[in-house]
Order: sequence, then structure tokens, then C-alpha cells
Amino acid sequence: MRYARCMYEPQPSLVFADQAGNIMDFEPLAMVGRSGDYFLPMHDDDVIPLPPGSQLYVLPDRHPVGVDRETGEIMALRENPFEPGTPALAVAVFLPAAYTQTYLGAWEKDAGAGVLPLFAYTAVGWRDGFVTSALRVDPSRRQDPDQFDHARIRAGIQNWQKDLPGNRLVKHLVHCATVYGCPAALNLFQGREEGPLPTSPGCNAGCLGCISLQETCEPPSPQERIVFVPTPQEIAEVALRHIAAVDEPVVSFGQGCEGEPLLAADVIRESIRIIRSRTKKGTINLNSNASLSTKIAELADAGLDSLRISMNSARSETYRAYFRPRYAFEELAQSAREMKRRGKFVSINLFVFPGLTDAPKEALALREFITHNGVDMIQWRNLNIDPDLYLETLGQRLPAGIGIRDLIGRIPVRRGYFNPHVPR
Repeated sequence: MRYARCMYEPQPSLVFADQAGNIMDFEPLAMVGRSGDYFLPMHDDDVIPLPPGSQLYVLPDRHPVGVDRETGEIMALRENPFEPGTPALAVAVFLPAAYTQTYLGAWEKDAGAGVLPLFAYTAVGWRDGFVTSALRVDPSRRQDPDQFDHARIRAGIQNWQKDLPGNRLVKHLVHCATVYGCPAALNLFQGREEGPLPTSPGCNAGCLGCISLQETCEPPSPQERIVFVPTPQEIAEVALRHIAAVDEPVVSFGQGCEGEPLLAADVIRESIRIIRSRTKKGTINLNSNASLSTKIAELADAGLDSLRISMNSARSETYRAYFRPRYAFEELAQSAREMKRRGKFVSINLFVFPGLTDAPKEALALREFITHNGVDMIQWRNLNIDPDLYLETLGQRLPAGIGIRDLIGRIPVRRGYFNPHVPR
């Protein structure tokens, strides 16, 4: 890890946790964020108040890093200053939807520290309240915490189960809503925004940070993957009901609780044909690794309106290290072009990792991919992974990045976080 020094400027304070999980601030040390291999002091213009719905995490076997306000030295706080002889533990924040992290949390690990679970670990500090290094990239409030009416959701679940008692996809989505609190499933049952259509138990990639299937328990996947392929009729029933209930509806294949939907492309194609035979309303979207461009073309011809391509990088070397694909990297660009030839909408689901995403060579490759393939939008989503594991896997030496905030401002396409409704 590379350390830096700085002179005093007004800065938020470092926060840490004690062994009981109590979180407190420590004024003598100022807040530090991490960008790739670098520790950087955070100033007031680097942070925002902690958004509602954020979750604070205490990180075992890790100690917070801050900057000494008097000397400007960046250092680890290993001992609890209020209870000598006990450790000070690092704290990070998991941001709610629509917010993109600009700096990671900063810590030093103990020898033998385990791998962190599959969440994003954003820097957090204290400035008259908790603050974090992030920015809001999407004005949509579709997953803001105060938008979920749980009485309405419970009633919605009962109505869906009553009206579609034999639909296995409905049963699966009820599990997602009630067990995992999936925001997409919750919105489905309260009749608003984007409805999920998971379809595929299989995948043709072995993503390092896959959130639905991990072959080992370190780190464990936070949710279970769907174990069956719904029929076209089951999919169409769910989609049509949601489309009828929402003013600007979106229904999406490719969810966190499944593998790669293109492996069920024939089923998806038939479901799209059923949907479009009954309504022209709504946006039918596919979240995908875009690995099978011929299947993308077939789905677009059947009535698919938009494609969101998941990427951690537009550079093959970086992409392959994370996705571990069983397909050609060139398929991603070809899939985008197949959609654009048919006048469809294309976005990138970009897994943001400060210090990597904004590295000069990565930023250049991203701009070239957008320009050459007609991409309409980037969804700036945080990569859920232990930062140390990710960097060790990539095995790259990276110069200091240009900054996530600056990168977002420089990319000349629509920015956001959610799949938009696309007028037909």
C-alpha cells in the first residue's frame, strides 16, 4: 500500500469501532479514503452526508487509516484511544441504490485476516454527522428506503399468489422479496417502477464477485440462484401484470438471483413474443454479459427494447481477470452493435472500483468502447468485493486515477444507476 503525506486542511474526522461494534469518531486523525493502492486525505468537498438507507460495517481484523492533523502523516490507528489495550477496528459504508462511491474505505489488515463478504466498502468519516465519499448519479427514487410501503407489498404478494397460484416465477419472487428484501421484487409487488424476470440457473462466466453462486464459502454468496427456467407463459404472466400496473413500466431479464439470461435465450424470445402480441406498452430490458451476439440479435428482433451490458472494464485483460469468461470478449461490442443496428437502447452496467475504473488506460478504453459501439448510457454501480482480493486478482500496477467524480463528468453519455423507461 502506498502512503501519502499532506498538510492540514479542514477535513472530516476518522471513525472507528470498538470490539463491541460501537462506532465513534476520533478528532486527532482526519478521514482518509483509498483509491486503488493509494491512501488519500479526504476534504470537505470529497464527501456528502451519509444517505438514508446506508449501512455501516465494522471490519474484523482491519484497522482504520487516518491522517494526523498536526504532522500530515497518514497512519493506522491500531489501538482504541479510549480503551488502551483493545483494538480499533475499521468501519466502511455500504451505499444505497443511486449512489456511486468515489473512494474506498482505508484500512490495514492483520496477518491472516479473512476475505470480506461481497459488498462495496466506501470510505466513511464524521463531520457534524457521518459523511461518505460518494455522489448521487440517478435522480430516480425507485429504491429509496422511504418508497417501500410494506403494508402495500404484503397485500400485493397475497393478490399475486391468489391470481397466479401455479406460477413458479411468482413463488420465486415472493422468496426474493420476503427473505432477501430484494428492492426489485418489492417494487414488483407494490406495482411500481421496474419488475424483475429472473430466468437462468446457468452461466458462462465465473465472476470473482458473483452474488448468486460461489463455489467456496469464502466469500459466501449473499443470495441463492434460481434453480429452474420459467416457461414463456410464466414469464409473460408476470411481465404483463406489471406492465399493466405501472405508468412507465420496465421489466428486466437478468437479475442478481440468476446466472446469464442468454443461456435461456430461446425461452426469453418466446416470452417477449407473447408480451408484445398483447401490449406495446413498457420497456423490455435485458441485463446481460452480452456474450452471445447472435442471440441478442434474435431477442431484439422479437421486441427487446434495451440491453445493459455488465462490465468491470472495457479492457480485455482487466475484464477477463474478474469475469473469467467462457466466451470471446469481442462479443460484448458486437452485441451492442446488433442492438444499435435495430435502433435499440444500450447501456453499460459499469462495476466502479476507485483507482481502477478511473485509471487513465481504463478511462480511455471506456471512452473508445462507448464511441465505437454507440452506447447510450452508463450505470455507475459499485463493485461488491473485498478490495484487497480484487487488486490481488488483477495483479496490475496502476498509477493514481483521475478520480471517479471527474471521470463521470468527462464521459459524454447519459449517466444513471437504474434501467430507464425507453419510449417506443
